[in-house]
Amino acid sequence: MPKYRFFVQPQIDQHDHQVIGYEALLRQQQRDQSWSLPRSFTAISVADQIKLLEETAATLNVAATQQTLAFNLNNRQLRDPFTLGAILVFKKQLAQVALSIELTEAPSLEELILFSTVLHQYDIKVIIDDVGTGSNTYPNIQHLLPYVDAIKFAMQNLRATHNADQIPHELAFWSNIAKTYRLGLVLEGVENAADQALAKKYGITIHQGYLYGKPSLV
Repeated sequence: MPKYRFFVQPQIDQHDHQVIGYEALLRQQQRDQSWSLPRSFTAISVADQIKLLEETAATLNVAATQQTLAFNLNNRQLRDPFTLGAILVFKKQLAQVALSIELTEAPSLEELILFSTVLHQYDIKVIIDDVGTGSNTYPNIQHLLPYVDAIKFAMQNLRATHNADQIPHELAFWSNIAKTYRLGLVLEGVENAADQALAKKYGITIHQGYLYGKPSLV
């Protein structure tokens, strides 16, 4: 059976230059003992991923430090009838862990209303990941925004498609959306001082990226 682990990448608050949390990123071990993205994120159940997440939370001691642990879900995982229960069991057992769920794909409005309503009862935040790319374009997520806590803009997605020149325009747009809907905004893909300056221009203080640390095994 393939071996899986969570690697983590820190998220930084530029107000005080402190680590405020980590994104947990699933990795699969290869035959040569290296780690890479899983061939399929649904090959391992969310319940089994939650067990790995518990180990990660304990290693990082996020409960004591009050740091956030962010965990990704795609639509297939969100629609699994056992997913919500697995998340709630985790939260009940580790009540002091600040947990955020990052949605990598835009669900339907009905799905999100149910999902976020339940999660918010347990102080679990809901974030729409990778806004502006994939299925998370503004027309697809506009009606979802009242039901989430934050959005996340990934600069590396535009760099990967050779559209880095669009980053300032897109960042201005999504910064305005975050202000309009009173949402948190996380900037991912921060790699250098120029990226920091761009974030500062739009008042974005929560950063994630290689400048602060690559995903690492804990």
